Amino acid sequence: MIKISDTAVDKMKEMLAQQEIPNLFLRVGVKSGGCSGFSYGMGFDDKQNEDDQVLDIQGLKVVVDEESAKYLFGVEIDFQDTGIGGGFTIQNPNAVATCGCGASFRTKEEDASLAQPCED
Repeated sequence: MIKISDTAVDKMKEMLAQQEIPNLFLRVGVKSGGCSGFSYGMGFDDKQNEDDQVLDIQGLKVVVDEESAKYLFGVEIDFQDTGIGGGFTIQNPNAVATCGCGASFRTKEEDASLAQPCED
């Protein structure tokens, strides 16, 4: 369903190790909004819902809510170290439109009217 590069998995595990909350996992999802229609969400969580899909990617627990799963099928997450900090990148084969920052996308099935201005 979701692919995460070795570099991104290592970075996420490193970040998880720095947290002082037990049983944390990576939650990946989407929500309406953003300049193209949907925005990606990625963060640590410790609460899992019954309808969540749970993945084990190289020993990293990744959780996706049921609604987001249909937009994230085939997504590839990577980590790019730019020397000034770096960050995570998301390549989504389902996206037909994306914004310049790469944090927002639209699929061919979704209405472009969901788009909202980007926040400053």
